[in-house]
Amino acid sequence: EVQLVESGGGLVQAGGSLRLSCAASVFPFDDYSIGWFRQAPGKEREGVSCISAREGRTYYADSVKGRFTISSDNAKNTVYLQMNSLKPEDTAVYYCAADKSLHSIVIGTPEYWGQGTQVTVSS
Repeated sequence: EVQLVESGGGLVQAGGSLRLSCAASVFPFDDYSIGWFRQAPGKEREGVSCISAREGRTYYADSVKGRFTISSDNAKNTVYLQMNSLKPEDTAVYYCAADKSLHSIVIGTPEYWGQGTQVTVSS
């Protein structure tokens, strides 16, 4: 059974940092791409960043470029999202998702989803 478990969310002041983790029980890990999405109250879910585990290609939404960094530790089957210079508008539930197709991640239709972790940025 595929499981994606997010951790690392919390409350932080504007300008602060958080690192989210996504532990993925997908095998072989190298065959999958992992993405981070977020959904704020009253807003649609949006893609934040994604990475292909094998090639290490990364993509970022314009709203987070230069502030967020996605990385993968293939030995631990874990993907991280380092979030710096956080803004109140980054407040949302953050979800990780996995699919063998990077394209599916990019267009927002990955096969597997985690339960989400809350990130709250106070002003």
